[in-house]
Amino acid sequence: MRFKIGLRECAALGILAAAAFLFLYVRDYGEDKKAAVLTMSRKEILRSALDEKEDKGKVALTFDDGPHPYYTEQILDGLKQRGIRATFFVTGMNAEKYPKIIQRMYEEGHVIGNHTFYHTQLTKRNRKEFKEELIRTNEVISKITREDVIYVRPPYGSWDKNFETELNMFPVLWTVDPLDWCSTNVACITENVVKKVEENDIILMHDYYPSTVTAALNIVDELTEEGYSFVTVEEILFD
Repeated sequence: MRFKIGLRECAALGILAAAAFLFLYVRDYGEDKKAAVLTMSRKEILRSALDEKEDKGKVALTFDDGPHPYYTEQILDGLKQRGIRATFFVTGMNAEKYPKIIQRMYEEGHVIGNHTFYHTQLTKRNRKEFKEELIRTNEVISKITREDVIYVRPPYGSWDKNFETELNMFPVLWTVDPLDWCSTNVACITENVVKKVEENDIILMHDYYPSTVTAALNIVDELTEEGYSFVTVEEILFD
């Protein structure tokens, strides 16, 4: 009978072998070597763990509807601690109210996109008003960041491709939607992403709810542990 041994089992056997070697080394060469050997062992075990982790590719974490004066700041704090960059699709009315949060997003390397001024859904009857909202929101964001706004997430996914040439903007939709806006169950929101996500997915969340703050950071931690790398949407769309 043959047994298949996976990467984790191989790594575990390697660590056990290293531990046995270290035990013999310390026994034979004395206590004066113990501190140096233990320090070396920690580095080797850490290196083994990093080597073992499978690279599952890139995913993008995106947030709509903000900035929120409290929850967005919490998300930014958590992302900064983890060295993660995300993409925020902000409404013009909220960006106008909280320019310091927009400035912080920009300074910390996040991508800032347009989500209309009043979170308006495009219909057959409001094309002109919708376009005006996009222009107005671009002006609000650009006044803060001193850069043009390239990306737009149309509320509810309703879009007119003619806007792409008229406004020189690129629409960004999503591939994974945990429906965090209608649930306060952090575990459920987290599971809805972690179980579905694949390489190059764009995750849709909303930085307007306390449950989203915890769930989003849990998602980052769990997917990072699995071997995913978090990037901004432009790296998913154009790399």
